[in-house]
Amino acid sequence: MELNFKMLAIAALIPLVMGFIWYGPMLFKNAWMKEMGFTEESLKGGNMALIFGLSYVFSFFAATFLQTVVIHQFAVQSVLLGEPGFAEGTGEAYTYLQDFMNTYGDRFRTFKHGALHGTMTGLFLALPIMGTNALFERKSFKYVAINVGYWTVTLALMGGILCQYA
Repeated sequence: MELNFKMLAIAALIPLVMGFIWYGPMLFKNAWMKEMGFTEESLKGGNMALIFGLSYVFSFFAATFLQTVVIHQFAVQSVLLGEPGFAEGTGEAYTYLQDFMNTYGDRFRTFKHGALHGTMTGLFLALPIMGTNALFERKSFKYVAINVGYWTVTLALMGGILCQYA
């Protein structure tokens, strides 16, 4: 199994597109700005090339991790990586992986399954991290709901695409 860099690059665009929708005038722009204490004028001063460039890089990192979460076959490969001859494409473990992939390589490889794991990642990883930060930063429940909601939906879409097409 190898990482699918083309699909990782595509999946890494999803947070940018979802951010445009989620934090834009169609959905939560005003509520988010109020929770953050932003005004239209205060948002105009940022280096947008740097912000979007680094956001894409960070999204690529997230997609890389998420691909190994939503595609269960990566777990089998990771168990076998240290076995003798595996890295060279020889040995009993390598043969076992090839047989395993021929039999089970397409199991649980649907958009729905990936979206489930993406949602779980949002709820069981993003929520505890962002929720803990929000508690210490004295942020509101609305702040947590807006941001964790964004990440949960975004990770669900990323997980679905990666599981189905990577």
